[in-house]
Amino acid sequence: MNDLVRQHTDLEDSDLEWLHLLVSEWQLLSDLSFADLVLWIPTSDGTRYVSVAQMRPNTGPTSYQDDMVGHLVPRGRRPMLDAALDEGRIVREGDPEWREEVPVRVESIPVRREGRVLGVIARNTNLLTVRTPSRLELTYLQSASDLAQMIAAGSFPFPGQQVDMDASPRAGDGLIRLDADGIVQYASPNALSAYHRLGLAADLVGHHLGETTARLAPSRAPVDEGLAKLASGWAPREFEVEANGGVIQLRAIPLKPKGSHIGSLVLLRDVTELRRRERELITKDATIREIHHRVKNNLQTVAALLRLQARRIGSAEGREALEEAVRRVGSIAIVHETLSQNLDERVEFDEIADRVLAMVAEISPGGVTTRRTGRFGILDAEVATPLSMVLTELVQNALEHGFRPGQGGLVEVTAVRGGGRRDARLLISVQDDGRGLPEGFDPQRAGNLGLQIVRTLVEGELGGKFDMLPASGQGTRVVLDIPVGPEKN
Repeated sequence: MNDLVRQHTDLEDSDLEWLHLLVSEWQLLSDLSFADLVLWIPTSDGTRYVSVAQMRPNTGPTSYQDDMVGHLVPRGRRPMLDAALDEGRIVREGDPEWREEVPVRVESIPVRREGRVLGVIARNTNLLTVRTPSRLELTYLQSASDLAQMIAAGSFPFPGQQVDMDASPRAGDGLIRLDADGIVQYASPNALSAYHRLGLAADLVGHHLGETTARLAPSRAPVDEGLAKLASGWAPREFEVEANGGVIQLRAIPLKPKGSHIGSLVLLRDVTELRRRERELITKDATIREIHHRVKNNLQTVAALLRLQARRIGSAEGREALEEAVRRVGSIAIVHETLSQNLDERVEFDEIADRVLAMVAEISPGGVTTRRTGRFGILDAEVATPLSMVLTELVQNALEHGFRPGQGGLVEVTAVRGGGRRDARLLISVQDDGRGLPEGFDPQRAGNLGLQIVRTLVEGELGGKFDMLPASGQGTRVVLDIPVGPEKN
């Protein structure tokens, strides 16, 4: 719609926002009318109309088999559009049109904002299945007429009340029509069933909806005045009521077709099962986070015990081995600590990498520093855990074996994500400017325990590639190529 409006019309951004607000609401008008809606906007030169949006009803057959968005119609071809635009009134005159042997009643509703008519809604009703309307259908049609008059007067949609139609109740979920005093005039079968779920044993018709709702909802006060007012439909609001093990979601829409309050529409939906599943997911997420938190605590306890044992060993070689084990356990604990703070099994690995570098740098000889460039991004836990160990081993190996005692230098970790959504890969290099590899060194066969761990994790668990080669200039460069899934925020 943005492209069509800006290409063909001279409407301002504030007008376009109003049209977006209307389109976010007009599924309700379409369902109540049992009709298709097409929004026509006059072009900048005033010679044509362009259709910028279309809506089909969920409550009846469509009048358009084709998509009308983007169609251009010369002014004069559809007199009802001209009359609604020029006169600023709802136009219903004229005989039904025939489209592919289907009779269609056409009406035109001007879209007004701050006294100006921005465009026209063409309301198209398929008459092929017309029959004697029921009480529900009559209530729908009367409510649709009231909303249409409010659109023509510029009082609907409600400014600042952006509605998520995927989450809000719809007409078919349950509908209650109130008079100006908040007394129920009509309640659809679905609406009545929802209130029965809350514990209502009687009918709703003839009762004050706000007071009835407040009595059903648990409250310490005799009457919850706020809830009673919301359920009376005096203001456009969405809210939920929970009672007797049931939860219903309500949306109140005041009706002011001629400027004065004549009643309200209340749309409602039974969301008991949906809220129950949401609570179960919240409980599950909390349990998973608690598990990660406890695993982190246990790993830190293991690391503390190993560190304590290292202090009691007289052998320098044994003490060094235990300190390496402490760092390996610590890298895994960092991942679990990050997972304990998230709602899913995905982590922002840049933070983990920085913490791993800081942890390993504690053993740096001389003035060797560590640095990260590039971005790892968000990774699944099944990738993050082994990758944190790999990074720990590579940086630790560079610090311990790449530099002579007292020699300063730099160990730089670089990360680049590449490839497409299906073949996304993470390219990592760990490079130092130390003394380089020994002559004849074969990274695929030789190496200490740390490099053996790296090869096993990269090639076996991560399904990636590992290579170790001399860096340009001096030092050593380790290259990792690891497949990762597409990054999702």
